[in-house]
Amino acid sequence: MAAIRPSLRPRALLRRPASLLRRYEHSTPDVTIERGGPVNVDRLCQVSRDFRNAQIESAFLATRGDDVYGEDPTTIELETRLARLTGKEAALFCSSGTMTNQLGIRAHLQGPPHSIICDHRAHIHLWEAGGIALFNQATTHALVPKGKFLTAKEVEKNLHLGNDHHIAPTRLICLENTMNGVIYPQEEVVRIGEAARKHNIPMHLDGARIWNVAADEVEAQHLDSSKEEDIQAVMSNLLEPFDTASICLSKGIGAPIGSVLVGPQALVDRARWFRKAFGGGWRQSGVLAGMADYAITNHFPRLARTHILAQRLAVGLQRHGLRILAPVDTNMVFFGGLDSQLVIDALAALASPILLDSNRCVIHHQTDAEAIDEFVSVVEQLVAEHGVSEPTEDEMLGY
Repeated sequence: MAAIRPSLRPRALLRRPASLLRRYEHSTPDVTIERGGPVNVDRLCQVSRDFRNAQIESAFLATRGDDVYGEDPTTIELETRLARLTGKEAALFCSSGTMTNQLGIRAHLQGPPHSIICDHRAHIHLWEAGGIALFNQATTHALVPKGKFLTAKEVEKNLHLGNDHHIAPTRLICLENTMNGVIYPQEEVVRIGEAARKHNIPMHLDGARIWNVAADEVEAQHLDSSKEEDIQAVMSNLLEPFDTASICLSKGIGAPIGSVLVGPQALVDRARWFRKAFGGGWRQSGVLAGMADYAITNHFPRLARTHILAQRLAVGLQRHGLRILAPVDTNMVFFGGLDSQLVIDALAALASPILLDSNRCVIHHQTDAEAIDEFVSVVEQLVAEHGVSEPTEDEMLGY
């Protein structure tokens, strides 16, 4: 199989031509009243986890073995598939991305004193309940990049090396891709990986939304998102610089629950031990594994569409004077210029409510073009009534 080279495409704030934004006008609902009932139809049309149709039928066909004892074939098949897709030796199916991140970090670290390098905006640093300190007694060096992303020079400059007993030596470098929906340039990831290997420091990826990066690359290279070999080529290339990665199965591709840690067999075995110690071992996991497997096959091909709809939303918001606060590389749009609560309340009051809880808009695989256009129409009315506000420091995301 030919190697897939890192993409060197420039990243603009809005980088797809207008013609592509009209590529998807309609989507077919996955949930019908006949299958899910009216209450479920009303609810599930607004969220990304559609598991009331063929996806739940896959659960009926799943095995009911005990995963703690390694006896569930459906779970083993999912883990084997994820290891193959990512080019790693082994995989461990867990309940959440926080769990797979923290298990990965814990499996890497042997004992204090030690420290981790990450971006100051990283999920592992801000949003995982202090797990790095709690489980590892580790110091986190959360770096503020001079540009959009940490560079190899910035990372290498901040490594704590040697035997100086005043410091906590750097034992792990953690990156996140995407961060706020923005794709980390692969060429920079490769350079950071080379610097890490030079100093014998492992790398971990928080790949909660790495599926979106892969979908973008599949489109850019004119590959087929329904072909396993094309997904494998792209995913294994993206993860090659990393020793381990946490890959979410609910975000983006829409499994009901779950995340997978991938990496070397010995390290995944160590993580499995910690999973049991932390109370994360589960028994009949095959039902959830079967639904996750379905999502990879059937929902991954839809992700490129969410990126295009996100572009459509961003273009519409800009047309009415709002600011787009981060590059729209994938399925997220952050906006400024209107009080977000005004937008939240107006969208919630629609006949078919659109759910939003901040100025962060996430397009999922069940979102249709009509919802995007209705969102833009609501913003147009709000701007006419309230005008556009001046920029504030609070809305800055570092882009």
